[in-house]
Amino acid sequence: MLDAYLALEDGRVIEARGRAPGRTRGELVFTTAYTGYEESLTDPSYEEQVLTFSYPLIGNYGVRSERFESERIHPRAAIAREFTDEIVEWFNHEDVPAIDHIDTRELVTSIREEGAMNCGIAVGSDVTPGDATAELDQCISMSDHIDIGKRVTTVEHTTYGGANAEVHVALIDCGAKMSIVDSLVERGVAVHVLPYDTTPEMLTEVDPDLLFISNGPGDPANFEAAQTLVEEYTGEIPIAGICLGQQVVARALGGTTEKMNFGHRGVNQPVRDLDSGKVVMTTQNHGYTVGDPGETLNVCQINVNDGTAEGLTNRDLDVITRQYHPEAHPGPHDSFGFFDEVLEMTGRDTTTETDSSSDRAVIADN
Repeated sequence: MLDAYLALEDGRVIEARGRAPGRTRGELVFTTAYTGYEESLTDPSYEEQVLTFSYPLIGNYGVRSERFESERIHPRAAIAREFTDEIVEWFNHEDVPAIDHIDTRELVTSIREEGAMNCGIAVGSDVTPGDATAELDQCISMSDHIDIGKRVTTVEHTTYGGANAEVHVALIDCGAKMSIVDSLVERGVAVHVLPYDTTPEMLTEVDPDLLFISNGPGDPANFEAAQTLVEEYTGEIPIAGICLGQQVVARALGGTTEKMNFGHRGVNQPVRDLDSGKVVMTTQNHGYTVGDPGETLNVCQINVNDGTAEGLTNRDLDVITRQYHPEAHPGPHDSFGFFDEVLEMTGRDTTTETDSSSDRAVIADN
């Protein structure tokens, strides 16, 4: 077995069992989801973070690529009470350090009480506690990762969906989950996935019916190009956003964002709709939130636990956003209707087609 050490920002160094070798560092966060480890590990929103699973056994139903949200594992390292051999093979194949035989209950409690913290990890046959501490010493805050979008975005304009679709959606890829693309394609639209630094001139060439800002990692303040698009196109075409996308839209329209203590990560976050009073369960993964929505946007949904903004809207300007993940892979299906609500803003006919998530065919590369 491999030696392993986890050095925490609070001064502790924890010994563990090494499952996949390597040395790395990042922001230590946790997820409470007990299924969906493949989706979580391939979610680009975990870039530059070390993911701790609160559920004790991870990997018990194997690893299947058709459930991936992107092409690779995004957390810098993974921690669990116990990993199965099959998922460890995946970590080794992707050179992602992994440790287990650790009291994740205590670790999660520490994060909840002290907040998400920097950490360093060292795994190998000859590593020492000092190696983990050395990694920790090189760790920087999430807000200082100013180029994080470049590491998770698409390289080129790629189009998914029907070639003869009536509605064309420009999805700005700040670290988009493929389930968002699938949810739109299933409704008969063409989805143009564009780089995170797309300019207004580039977007004009696409001539979309809807601008959609995706989820993604890190501080929304570092996604200035996406914010510029929202500023330029508000009132011209409908605009939607998910997770980081909500934060970018809020900042573009006069709102503010702030770092949360330990964020929302899991599949059981309760959200109340302020108009209907209905509460739905949601999937979430974010460490920043909208502090003040500003004067342009109205808060239409809030988190039941802490009152943070979960939905923003301006019906006159055709703007609607959600802080949670309505596509919910993994998670409850309570909020799937969000995509129908978004597409209604285009005034075009969209119909739900058969599930295309298994093939995700690309119809054009530009």
